[in-house]
Amino acid sequence: MRHGKKFNHLGRKKGHREAMLNNMAASLILNKRIFTTTAKAKALRVFVEPLITKSKSNTTHSRRVVFGYLQSKDAVTELFTAVASKVADRPGGYTRILKTHNRLGDNADMCMMELVDFNDAMLEAKASKGSKKSGSKRTRRGKKSNAPAAAAPKVKAPKADDLSKIEGVGPKIAEVLAAAGLDSFAKVADSNADSLKEILSNAEGNFGGHNPGTWADQAKMAADGKWDELKKWQDELDGGK
Repeated sequence: MRHGKKFNHLGRKKGHREAMLNNMAASLILNKRIFTTTAKAKALRVFVEPLITKSKSNTTHSRRVVFGYLQSKDAVTELFTAVASKVADRPGGYTRILKTHNRLGDNADMCMMELVDFNDAMLEAKASKGSKKSGSKRTRRGKKSNAPAAAAPKVKAPKADDLSKIEGVGPKIAEVLAAAGLDSFAKVADSNADSLKEILSNAEGNFGGHNPGTWADQAKMAADGKWDELKKWQDELDGGK
């Protein structure tokens, strides 16, 4: 009966099970990774990790104790030299089990068991990830700066005047004048009738029938804010003439 025996016998007698774990542990130490079933890997982890801890004290007694399990001089030498130097700062958890697939035939759960300190790819990825995290630490406090730079005042672009308020200037003509650079009452006031006529004739569209003779004067009154006088004058005008 197996009262109180909760470990996995792996379907083997005591001698067969111990011999199998000894050979698997020696192979793991020499090759740094092995492929086996998940059940055997879990049993091997309990068996081999105390031996790796024992290798941290490189004494004759420790070597003899470990050799009593492994029964391999090459495995003992590798364990107390290369492996012990790698795991010197690790408090435990020397092995990693990665499940791979199910074996054809009996559908057994297969895995890869390896020594964690000998997987260079994962160690480099972990180191790079740690360096990124250390550079950007999240905090609830706002970032403090020794010399806060004064915010540059935002300069608003001057708003274009509504040239359609000039009698005889419609929305399309206002667009033509704005495209020519005359987007304010002051700029139109500085222009003369001939230059305005030339702008209209060069623009696409039929604007030749418009007479811009009074546009400059109207724009000057609008620029000066004389809206009442402009309104009174526009009532007397007919299409800006």
